This record gives sequence, C-alpha cells and structure tokens, in this order.
Amino acid sequence: MNAPPRSGTVARALACTVAALTLGLAAPVAGQTFADELWEANRDVYEAILEHPFLRGMQDGSLPPDTFAFYIVQDARYLGAFADALKAAATKAPEPAWARQLSADAQDSLAEERRLHEQVFTTHGMSEADAASTASAPNAVAYANFLLATAHAASFEEAIAALLPCYWIYWEVGKALQAEGSPNATYQAWIDAYVSPGYADAVGAIVDMVNAASAGADAATRERMHERFRRSSRYEWMFWDAAYRRQTWPPE
Repeated sequence: MNAPPRSGTVARALACTVAALTLGLAAPVAGQTFADELWEANRDVYEAILEHPFLRGMQDGSLPPDTFAFYIVQDARYLGAFADALKAAATKAPEPAWARQLSADAQDSLAEERRLHEQVFTTHGMSEADAASTASAPNAVAYANFLLATAHAASFEEAIAALLPCYWIYWEVGKALQAEGSPNATYQAWIDAYVSPGYADAVGAIVDMVNAASAGADAATRERMHERFRRSSRYEWMFWDAAYRRQTWPPE
C-alpha cells in the first residue's frame, strides 16, 4: 500500500504550481526535475544563442580570428570572477560535499583561465601587452558582477541557480555544434572541449546539486531561482554578442 503524501508535500507542490503560473511558466510536468523546469522555461534564450552569428560563424569557419581572440580574452577574465563566485557559494553550502565540489570547480576555472591566457599568446599571436590593453566588454563586466553579487548576497539556492547556465548552456551548445563540426581546427578544438566526458560530468554534478537544493526550498526561493537562472541565461547571449561586436565602452 502506498503511503499517503504528507500535507507539507502537497502544500509545497501547490505553491510551486502557483509560483510557476505567476512567473508565466508552465506548471511542473510529472517526472520533470526542477532543473528541467529551469531549462524548459528558458529554451527561448538557448535557441536564440544557437542562432547567434558568433556561434554560426564558429560552425562554418567564417568567424574572424581576431573576433575569437577578443572573446578568449573576455572569457579568461570572466572565469576569474566565476571562480570567485563559486568560492563564495561554497561558503554557504549546507552540505560539505557541495562545498568541496564548488571549491574544486573554482580551482578548475582558474586553471582554465591560465590556459586561455596562454592560448591567446600562442595560437592567436597576441602579446601580453595587447591582451592587457583590451578593455573588458560592458556585457562581460555586468555578467561577472551579477554572479558575484548573487553569490555573496543571495541564498545558496539562488547562487547555484545563477551559476548553472554557464555550465549547462556551454554543454548544450557544444553538443549542437559538434553535430556538424567546424572546418576551422581552432574552433573545432573549442567545441570538443565542451562535449568531453569530464565536462559532461561537471555539468551533471551541478544539475544534481540544484535539484537537491531546490527540493527543500519554499516556493518564493524557487521563484527567485528561476529569476536568477533566466538572468544568467540572458547574460550568456549578451556575452557572445559583446564578443561578436567587440563591444567597447561609450565615450566618457
């Protein structure tokens, strides 16, 4: 005989459905995880990302090399801030294993930052002075600041919801681009990095963390998690757009 659902569980389910309708989201589907809800609610952003000319140019090989180099400089700087946000979130983790995971991901992000710097100098022929003199794009700065502010000032649940798109969108983009590949060896190497088994494991781990953390969250917290996830997803589009346009600051 199945045990009857506890009243608290029923109340939480009803509250989450109301919150979803308030946000204009579809009500949760049976068997769908919270991370699935996040993804489906933001599929429009992901589809817009796939159609962005930066990624289309990577796939067909037409993206100018100096545009990609500008992106790499921006990404290397962003990863430093991303690592700081991961470390801040780790201090709030209610589970020691989650704190260790986020701290390890922060170290991996810093290692990737160093690798990207080296790639700029060796593959793209930029000098260290050229890279240092390249201003951080406004969109990149805004995204980094949003993650840092969320990780330091918001709840743990909100922090990991804001961090999740960076992991997950890159994995999905990598898989989509891998389907056709790129004639440009540099761009193909970038694609390969985001479909590797190791990267898939990292994405799966943070997705599992978000699902587990959301299970104990109230409806208001889950609503804020939706809001943070969507903001970060939009910033992902804005980051690629800034790189494509080689975005600069307006004159003072």
